[in-house]
Amino acid sequence: MTLNVKPALVMIAAFAAASVLSTAVLAADLTSYSEPPSYNEPSTPSSGWGGAYVGGDLGMSSRKLNPFDGDKGLVLGVHGGYNMDLDSGVIGGEIEASHLGNVKSRVPGGNIKEQGRVAAKAKAGVGINETLVYGTAGVALTSFGDHRGTDGPDGWKPGWIVGAGVEQKLSDNLSARFEYNYTMTNNVRSTTGGVSSRTDVRDQTLKAGVNYRF
Repeated sequence: MTLNVKPALVMIAAFAAASVLSTAVLAADLTSYSEPPSYNEPSTPSSGWGGAYVGGDLGMSSRKLNPFDGDKGLVLGVHGGYNMDLDSGVIGGEIEASHLGNVKSRVPGGNIKEQGRVAAKAKAGVGINETLVYGTAGVALTSFGDHRGTDGPDGWKPGWIVGAGVEQKLSDNLSARFEYNYTMTNNVRSTTGGVSSRTDVRDQTLKAGVNYRF
């Protein structure tokens, strides 16, 4: 019996050609396919006031917010803190230590002196371009001294401190600020002529300072 191999060879060749052609088409399809673009959430605007900072202050402390009041003292202080950006807002905390210039506080029978203060304050504000406007509140410890026959309390006395300020950027790392603080120290003991009494002491502080941000 004689086999006719030509039709078989033709069929094999056609099948091979069809396979090569389909593979090329599939490869072209895979090459031209592109993944859809990924979604990126829009960036949140920043106030630009975030980060750690340190600084120094110079100012005036008085019983009254009056530059002509005779009972005032020179304030020298240092501080450090950290701010967090929240859109255009800012929240943060600050620790400060100040010498109060021995400003006199009136008590029954005489005066005592405010000598020094340390405070821990929370801060919240709004950044407007290169300017930060903020409010602050926290706790304060004040040391008092004797004055002309009137004895003040021993140690540091706790109280409350509130205030407000404005800060202006001078460069990427430097800024200048002006701040007002009102401090309340209740139940401060004093003794004059052997008679003891307790007084709620208030003072007001105006100070200017410079900050360096890291």
